[in-house]
Amino acid sequence: MTLDLHTCYRALRARDARFDGRFFVAVSSTRIYCRPVCTVKPPKRENCRFYPSAAAAESAGYRPCLRCRPELAPGNASVDATTRVAQAAASLIEDRTLEDGGLDAVASRLGITDRHLRRAFGAEFGVSPVEFAQTQKLLLAKRLLTDTVLPVTEVAYASGFGSLRRFNALFKQRYRLQPSLLRRHMRGRASSPAEADALSFELSFRPPYDWPATSAFLGARAIAGVEAVEQSRYRRTVRVAADGKDHLGWIEAGLSAKKPALRIAVSASLARALPPVLSRVKALMDLSCNPTEVSQALGALSKRNPGLRVPGAFDGFEVAVRAILGQQISVAAARTLAGRFAAAFGDAIDTPFASLATVFPAAASIAEVAPGRIARIGMPGSRARTVVALARAIADGALVLAPNADIEPTLQRLRALPGVGEWTAQYIAMRALAWPDAFPHTDLGVMKALRETDPRRVLEAGEAWRPWRAYAVMHLWQSLRKE
Repeated sequence: MTLDLHTCYRALRARDARFDGRFFVAVSSTRIYCRPVCTVKPPKRENCRFYPSAAAAESAGYRPCLRCRPELAPGNASVDATTRVAQAAASLIEDRTLEDGGLDAVASRLGITDRHLRRAFGAEFGVSPVEFAQTQKLLLAKRLLTDTVLPVTEVAYASGFGSLRRFNALFKQRYRLQPSLLRRHMRGRASSPAEADALSFELSFRPPYDWPATSAFLGARAIAGVEAVEQSRYRRTVRVAADGKDHLGWIEAGLSAKKPALRIAVSASLARALPPVLSRVKALMDLSCNPTEVSQALGALSKRNPGLRVPGAFDGFEVAVRAILGQQISVAAARTLAGRFAAAFGDAIDTPFASLATVFPAAASIAEVAPGRIARIGMPGSRARTVVALARAIADGALVLAPNADIEPTLQRLRALPGVGEWTAQYIAMRALAWPDAFPHTDLGVMKALRETDPRRVLEAGEAWRPWRAYAVMHLWQSLRKE
């Protein structure tokens, strides 16, 4: 967004949640920066400086507010090309791609030059990618010190620092505090039995958020042994690659009772992979959505459910396999097949939940499986060959199914796979790629909701909802549930 000073100050005085995470306000008299929803008395206008990111505020010499906690601000979703490039790069930085391969690796993943990346990133966040990465590590450390009982040494390594000495020095230099001074005991009791032995976080969103609809969508498609929705909480097992190895564990998500946030529990086994875990949870739950912007574009279609989100993917390969298994069959039948697939080829895991016992298989392992073995779970051989072809494309790096992927080239690679048609490609784009304008116009549910039988007329109708057609699809599906 353009940082118009008058608009920003009005949003600050109103504590307007629509602007949370879209800018940060720094106060020259205190040298502290805040979210626009901070509950402290609004500073004088002449003392305010507005920045597009927390990193930009810190680069200017400000330290984060301990009350509103800038590290908890929601992210931003966008369809603007330059902005999307910058935000995709930020997502890769969260996943530590910058540390693994430097700026060249990030630019290569996005299919652009490092010069273009620096320019787009600076325009969006007001700092360089390296400065942004440093701030992200410090803010994660601040969150872990505040919200968990991890030892300071574990906090340092979990946040991506190579040594405790470097962490302590940078934290004190930037925040003018020793890390130990931020340490505090967890307040209250854990809100679920599992949280007593897990790391707990709150991930903010811009209200409204239709959590019942999101959890119902995920629950209807939950893979037995891998996912479950129980007591209004979404739970699943996960596999995350970090520091050259796979980390297995589980997560749990539920709506916070007091704040516009989801309360997330993460198993302690994932402590060394927290940045990518939290990044994927945000994508899965569509926490970067600005519902006001979407509603303005969709008009009357969104009035019944203004907080409806597009559930993403924790694992792009898993969602893609689920889409292939679900071709031309019901949601319930696809769920049954996906459960058989996970049981046959996944990895066993111990969790505190009776419903979770399997980690979905990685693409690399399925790439080595003969299609005939997959077909035995009860699917056509042609569809089994499609699953293997997908796995091989992901395993060899030819296909990346993540929110930071370049949309059109990725769609082309998907369509080139045998057995992947337009519906499958668009559904994968909608969820695994988090593409807000994805539109599976041949979907039977979409056609039924629109009372159309010709996909071409559905495509024409969808033009009115650009660039948020994926949200239109969710609203159309939701309308069928309420009939």
